[in-house]
Amino acid sequence: MTRWLLTHPDALIESDQARLKAVLANCPQQDALAKHVRTFAHMVTDLHGDQLPEWIASARTATDLPRLSRFAQHLERDVDAVVAGLTRPWNSGVVEDHVNRIKMLKRQFRRVGFELLRKRVRLA
Repeated sequence: MTRWLLTHPDALIESDQARLKAVLANCPQQDALAKHVRTFAHMVTDLHGDQLPEWIASARTATDLPRLSRFAQHLERDVDAVVAGLTRPWNSGVVEDHVNRIKMLKRQFRRVGFELLRKRVRLA
């Protein structure tokens, strides 16, 4: 069910589309959740951060979806930063890639010692 909700509807195979449609028809809570998830995914992929306050208000009023409401509440804590992240085309992906690479090297060379790790990082 989670995979069906998190996958773009056009990317699902026909049998999964039919099953998802049946589940959503039989469970209004899942249907409401699917609408919220798809709206949020649209904001993330198409950089529509200006729609976030409206989405948060809608998600917070979803009393039958307490976890979604809690997620929206957490987004509200730093709404300006989240809106900026969903609006600007820049991200820290390159930096995160380097950090992950260094952490991987550190795990590989933990037993070998710092000098070999230092050389490996400099050469990589």
